[in-house]
Amino acid sequence: MARGNRRRADRIPGERRRKLARVLRLVLPSALALGALAIAGAVAWRYAVAGDGLRLHEIHFNGLARVRPAELLALLPAHRGDHLLAVDPAVVEAALLRHPWVATAQVSRRFPHGLEVAIAERHAAAVAVLGDLYLVDERGEVFKRAAPGDGLDLPVITGIEREAWIDRRDEIRPLLAGALALAGRWEALKLSARAPISEIHVDRDYGTTVTTAAGTQIRLGQFDLEGKLLRLDRLLSQLEAESRRAEVIHLDNRRHPEWVAVRFAGG
Repeated sequence: MARGNRRRADRIPGERRRKLARVLRLVLPSALALGALAIAGAVAWRYAVAGDGLRLHEIHFNGLARVRPAELLALLPAHRGDHLLAVDPAVVEAALLRHPWVATAQVSRRFPHGLEVAIAERHAAAVAVLGDLYLVDERGEVFKRAAPGDGLDLPVITGIEREAWIDRRDEIRPLLAGALALAGRWEALKLSARAPISEIHVDRDYGTTVTTAAGTQIRLGQFDLEGKLLRLDRLLSQLEAESRRAEVIHLDNRRHPEWVAVRFAGG
């Protein structure tokens, strides 16, 4: 009995060592991996978050023609040295839209140190007289007061009172949109080659009147502007062939919209 107990006791230390070795083989790689991840995380934190690894150093603007980068930088809520991950592109875009010439802005992070900003600028299509002179874009939006250097060689839209614009914008916007549509069609039919537009006067009751650069008043009235412009095109060709200049052209006969009446310059 004693001899058998000694043999069993001699086998226990060896088994324990083998079990411990198996456990170490299973646990040690995971422990080493966790330690490496912890060290890597600490290094990444120090580099990317606490350090200068992801700091904003460069802001690139694309699509600028009229707007200067310095004007946009003055509007930004993000500044050089800010952490790139703390910069919200949506907030930056909203800030850029405060500039009157900026129609749209798209902002994206460019790792590790920059912002990429794509700008679409507005294009002035006309000048509206609303008490003062205001620029109107191609969508009919009044976006800024006209100033020297804005380029005022544009059709002037008149007939809208400032108070009406302030109080009833939803009613007035169609008048601006109609004037711009007329100017666009005028260009498409190449009427501007013979009669460049100087002024477009809009009236909710009497319709539209165009004054050319030569001073000819063309009363278009309301409705069927396309047909009236085609008749005007033929009339201008005939007047040019006869070397005659019209002072007033009436295309606004409501009972007979196909009629054209002309008052010639000099009686």
